[in-house]
Amino acid sequence: MAATESAMLPLGTIAPDFDLPDTVTGVNKSLQGLKGVKGTLVMFICNHCPYVQHIKSQLIDIADHYSSQGISFIAISSNDIVNYPQDAPDKMRGMMEEWGNPFAAYLYDETQEVAKAYQAVCTPDFFLFDAKLACVYRGRLDGSTPKNDMPLTGGDLRAALDNLMLGQPINPRQVPSIGCNIKWKA
Repeated sequence: MAATESAMLPLGTIAPDFDLPDTVTGVNKSLQGLKGVKGTLVMFICNHCPYVQHIKSQLIDIADHYSSQGISFIAISSNDIVNYPQDAPDKMRGMMEEWGNPFAAYLYDETQEVAKAYQAVCTPDFFLFDAKLACVYRGRLDGSTPKNDMPLTGGDLRAALDNLMLGQPINPRQVPSIGCNIKWKA
């Protein structure tokens, strides 16, 4: 596990479109079909990452809370499944069943082109877009990691979501997420 920080997509960037298979339903889904009325959170995660497993409870709570308020939660895994078979689509579906299917979709980015378009480099990597799909937040959930004793609160992401919902400015000083590097294909 190589701890890697987010690349920090420039604020204001329009969310790159995609059309990827949803591992839960087996149906291809696009950004346009999944976007939220008030905003969209695109998250690059994977099954085996200890950083993702560490934030599981907060991520589910946040999705449960904000999904009903017009925010769409889209999870994407872009990992190489040849070398990391635990991140394969059937395992992704199983993880979502275990988590209670809290997201609009858990998509598989086989070509890794979507991760590259978003400049995603780690899991978890969060990208919050407003109703017009402009990036308003990219950064961490909060300061807690599996390697420190900081409480898991989701505070950084919750603050960005709350400000988006209230139509208030989101602090442009954002802290990169940290996690396992995306497992790129050779």
